[in-house]
Amino acid sequence: MTEVIHRLIEQYGLIAVFLGCVAEGESAAILGGFFAHQQVFVLWQAFLAAFLGAFAGDTLFFTLGRSFADHPYVVRLRKRPGFSHAYRLLNTHPNIYVLTNRYIYGMRLVGGIAAGLSTVSVPRFVILNAISSAVWAALFGTVGYVFGLGAERMVGQAFAHHERLLIALAVGLSVAVLAWLVAHHFAGKERAKDANEGGAES
Repeated sequence: MTEVIHRLIEQYGLIAVFLGCVAEGESAAILGGFFAHQQVFVLWQAFLAAFLGAFAGDTLFFTLGRSFADHPYVVRLRKRPGFSHAYRLLNTHPNIYVLTNRYIYGMRLVGGIAAGLSTVSVPRFVILNAISSAVWAALFGTVGYVFGLGAERMVGQAFAHHERLLIALAVGLSVAVLAWLVAHHFAGKERAKDANEGGAES
């Protein structure tokens, strides 16, 4: 069973990291770094997959906002918690916001749509997004790699390679659950903030 899992990770793991990073996937980048430490991936390939996924995801959200502003899906996203706050920040601090938006849990998709609807030009967004994606991929990939080093020291050399892969899968699942809980918490705070602001304006 572990050999089957190992082969699946080797064949499709980098694709999974890419797809995970297209969405709000810090856990995917961390897991990519972890598996790179386990020598399932080459480290630079894990970084590249995370970078391309993050860049593609934000570019997709930006394109949706820029070219499909009236589409029902985009209209629904514009009503999500935090959108008005993101749009205000984009108009006052566009460079800083594009560079840092991906680090705010629960705001990446909304922020990308808001950027597309703002006055930020396409070349400007592409350059800032590329810089932000590269730093983000290196940061979270390195976290996963360093965590892999620490985990290996904890479990020692007594565990076989395949057993460490199962541990890595468990770690990845735990990180994903934690990231979801944190995102849910911050999204709740944004909803409460927007509700208070809406009540004050009325």
